[in-house]
Amino acid sequence: MFAEDEARLILATARTPAGLLAMVERRAAGLPLEHVLGWAEFRGLRISVDAGVFVPRRRTEFLVDQAVALARPGAVVVDLCCGSGALGAALASALGEVELYAADIDPVAVACTRRNVEPVGGTVYEGDLYEPLPGALRGRVDVLLANVPYVPTEEVGLLPPEARVHEARVALDGGVDGLDVLRRVTAEAARWLAPGGSLLFETSGRQATSALAIAADDGLEPRLAECGEREATVVIGTRPSTPQGMSAAR
Repeated sequence: MFAEDEARLILATARTPAGLLAMVERRAAGLPLEHVLGWAEFRGLRISVDAGVFVPRRRTEFLVDQAVALARPGAVVVDLCCGSGALGAALASALGEVELYAADIDPVAVACTRRNVEPVGGTVYEGDLYEPLPGALRGRVDVLLANVPYVPTEEVGLLPPEARVHEARVALDGGVDGLDVLRRVTAEAARWLAPGGSLLFETSGRQATSALAIAADDGLEPRLAECGEREATVVIGTRPSTPQGMSAAR
């Protein structure tokens, strides 16, 4: 974004001259623009983003596009590693009505998510991946969104300061190869998904082959969706609809 565009957004958001000065000083100090504004634009929505919370990336809109193509109004949707809750909120907005649940291990992110998803009827939980979700959701989830961290640990230090310094490390660090959290998500996904339901997650192009194999090893039927314009790579892993498919995969 050009400086002129940032300036217009800050001017439009500031409520007082003193507030404007404070926002300019925070931005000049290196805070992400979204943390300065208190919101991020995501798929046409204004998503509340508190300081320290992972800022939803525009490339991740492609993941939501894929979910919209798969889902239907009234679908049961879970947004894991939800951060601000942008993915779940955007999918609910696109479909008009969903049964939405979101979860994150970071209490700051959870507080932020509540402001974004409770207005559309969503329920938010604090805890590690599936652990806080109600057991009644097992086998009922139509769409499982999991924007898991996938930056290898040794590469976190190479990220731009806006991410490396101002976003929670738990939202960035994916372990030695960047796929540790993903493995934990796929290991349980088939138990939570409804027959024919799908897990969608973002990864990098160089991790895609490994990510597809991980999903397949855990009983999902994976496929790859890519968008060159947004530099987005999404894996969609579907739980087989038939008992035969599940028994062969598990």
